[in-house]
Amino acid sequence: MAEIIGDNIPNIPWRDKPEGYMYPVWRYSENPVITRDNLFMANSIFNCAVVPFGEGFKGVFRADMRSRDQTLVTGSSLDGIHWTLDKKVIFRGYDPRLCKIDEKYYLSWVNLTPHGTTIGIAYTEDFADWTQLEDACYPVARNGVLFPRKINGEYVLLIRPCDRGHTPYGDIFLSHSKDLTYWGKHRFVMSPVKNWEMTKVGAGPTPIETSEGWLLFYHGVLTSCNGFTYSMGAALLDINEPWKVIHRADSYLLAPHETYELVGDVPNVVFPCAALADAGTGRISVYYGAADTSVGLAFTTIDDVVDYIKENDLITGK
Repeated sequence: MAEIIGDNIPNIPWRDKPEGYMYPVWRYSENPVITRDNLFMANSIFNCAVVPFGEGFKGVFRADMRSRDQTLVTGSSLDGIHWTLDKKVIFRGYDPRLCKIDEKYYLSWVNLTPHGTTIGIAYTEDFADWTQLEDACYPVARNGVLFPRKINGEYVLLIRPCDRGHTPYGDIFLSHSKDLTYWGKHRFVMSPVKNWEMTKVGAGPTPIETSEGWLLFYHGVLTSCNGFTYSMGAALLDINEPWKVIHRADSYLLAPHETYELVGDVPNVVFPCAALADAGTGRISVYYGAADTSVGLAFTTIDDVVDYIKENDLITGK
């Protein structure tokens, strides 16, 4: 049996798998959990980052306003399902990720500059005051995701170099830093492959440390005659050399099937970018952007997802 290496989250948001359901990831029956109605003047609230904090949870949310400004705001919740969002903008940009390293909470996001998108990094201890660090790369890049601890004494960041447009390609790379300022030792991680992720891939939530390796949820994009379709996939990375993919599912775990995933500002999108993992029970809760309009919540367990990856392994060809 696989194990999550990390903290217990006894109040992790959770619903049991529906009876007779065959797949490894299942939706919260009352999705979406966050809509534009959670914040005055919001056009849409979707991709987000969530961590345990105190007796509940804190989050950073992408809120595109009625002006169409792309902003990041914080939110609080006691149960991880019902959220109160703060109208104060902490940064401009989009698609945040959060992880706790030592006693600080690190935020990475797509930072907007006159020259294109970079990966911004900042930290906080209380979700009120933020310290912004140097951007982690030159323009243009997206999907910057920090690992939740140093590996071999260095910070590690997943990243997807891209272009100024809606990138028609996309590979995941990895970079190292000793100080969160200077980044190097770049390594290739993975490319899109056939079928459901044929166009591009990008890292999703903060990788989850497990007895089987780093569990990486990611998004893969299919280009069809009707445009892009974003779905959620999963892979396992080597624990000490995380640029090495040791197992990778050959099919998606969650794809846009429900109305709130199919219909919205950008239709046909399931975009995972936050996950809570409880070491005590093996439960995992995944937050995802739905049709670039709202936030959905889905559930799995470490055994469900690891078994699925290995039983449908692109690497070994099972």
